[in-house]
Amino acid sequence: MSFIQIKDAKKTYKTGVTAVFDIDLSIEKGEFVFIIGSTGCGKSTLIKMLYREEKPTSGIINIGGIDVGKLKNRNVYKIRRKIGVVFQDFKLLPKSTVYENVSFALEIFGLSNSEIHEKVLKALELVGLKNKAKNYPHQLSGGEQQRVAIARAIVNGPKLLICDEPTGNLDEVTSMEIMKVLEEINKLGTTIIMVTHDTEIVDKMKKRVILLDSGRVLKDYKEGEYKHEGN
Repeated sequence: MSFIQIKDAKKTYKTGVTAVFDIDLSIEKGEFVFIIGSTGCGKSTLIKMLYREEKPTSGIINIGGIDVGKLKNRNVYKIRRKIGVVFQDFKLLPKSTVYENVSFALEIFGLSNSEIHEKVLKALELVGLKNKAKNYPHQLSGGEQQRVAIARAIVNGPKLLICDEPTGNLDEVTSMEIMKVLEEINKLGTTIIMVTHDTEIVDKMKKRVILLDSGRVLKDYKEGEYKHEGN
């Protein structure tokens, strides 16, 4: 079985709106996959089901052998430990240092201070911010804040990193710097799924691209196949 196996996944909200349906996807360990599509096509719903913020109405979402949809609420941590999530708006703690923002994600696991220290510095080094450990978010640029958010998401060594519009608030140059960081993380073996509306980034990266339309997979492009029609 693939690392991520989605079969006949459907999500209908209480309002009666069906956001995604008939989703069939297989994603292998170590892949870097973009999910694209117009606003309202189901991108956010799909990834929310992956990290179990939403439960599928029907169908199967299996990650690393765990049927995510069948997890009871008290067992959601079993899948969350395997997944890091990066959002568009960083979600950093404003009154905590860079180091504290990243270490916060580890403290619930009961690690020793020395273990936490080692993991945090390793994550900050990977995103190029080891020298900013004592800074506060307001002292950082937008790109640096997003790199802190990435460090926080990867500090526990997740098998899967989900990025929801991680470059949405950044300029073109900074966005590509973030993409280089994500590519380095991917090279270390972490599977990455990234939702984006930035077709220029998708063009440049030449990864697998899944195009959603009206809640369905319209096209699944292999690495290097996708070419934005506007270019």
